Amino acid sequence: MKFFLDTANIEEIRDAASTGVLDGITTNPTLISKEGNSFEDQLLKICSIVDGPVSAETVSRDAAGMVEEGRHLAKLHRNIVVKCPMTKEGLKATKMLTDEHIRVNVTLVFSAPQAIMAAKAGAYFVSPFVGRLDDVGENGMELIHDIVTIFNNYEFKTEVLVASVRNPIHIVEAGLMGDVEEDDGCAIDKTAGSDGTRLCVFHRSVGAAGGHAGRFRGSRRLRRLRIRRRGLLFKGYRGRDQNQGERGKEGDEQFRTM
Repeated sequence: MKFFLDTANIEEIRDAASTGVLDGITTNPTLISKEGNSFEDQLLKICSIVDGPVSAETVSRDAAGMVEEGRHLAKLHRNIVVKCPMTKEGLKATKMLTDEHIRVNVTLVFSAPQAIMAAKAGAYFVSPFVGRLDDVGENGMELIHDIVTIFNNYEFKTEVLVASVRNPIHIVEAGLMGDVEEDDGCAIDKTAGSDGTRLCVFHRSVGAAGGHAGRFRGSRRLRRLRIRRRGLLFKGYRGRDQNQGERGKEGDEQFRTM
């Protein structure tokens, strides 16, 4: 089990690292812009503290621009994973970067077909936004169940990074579903911390999860499932990034029928 912070704040990262439970970082341009340093300098500071995956997001809208940014970011440090949006151009960029052995996190995933396309393009991570689905009356964790099942069926190596986690129950239900050997519950409280800090959890061997609090209509049935997976990673979301919002709309328009 691994824990990731969704932040670019050095004090928060050092504080979490001092507990011995921090394994990686996810960032976006908005978080980094609040820290007063250049994009590259802040990423390097983060990488100097955390010896694990550090997601750095591209901002271009076209594949050529994303690839150019991705190559630059990947050269900064071996820990950096390049973030690309779930759009047609993002898929093209993912394919090109993956062919160059650059790890890619495809973000803004809202459906199983999108996750399949990202995996086929070679994504290292896919990031489904479960909290945002819950916000509009969907069950975000059911999407994770579908994605994990499909990835298992076809032996995709892509790992699932569950974004927009809103409460620890998402994590607990996933733990109950799979063969989790380690329990690092001491850090779970920070998934809903009053200071806005979010944690991600990486399970080496986890099954699919049930629904949001108050909607566990199939939780007992789900607990009986034993769906094994290479990895399932939970990521919290701190605020809506304007760039992500615009690109998310673009992805929704292109893949609405999926």
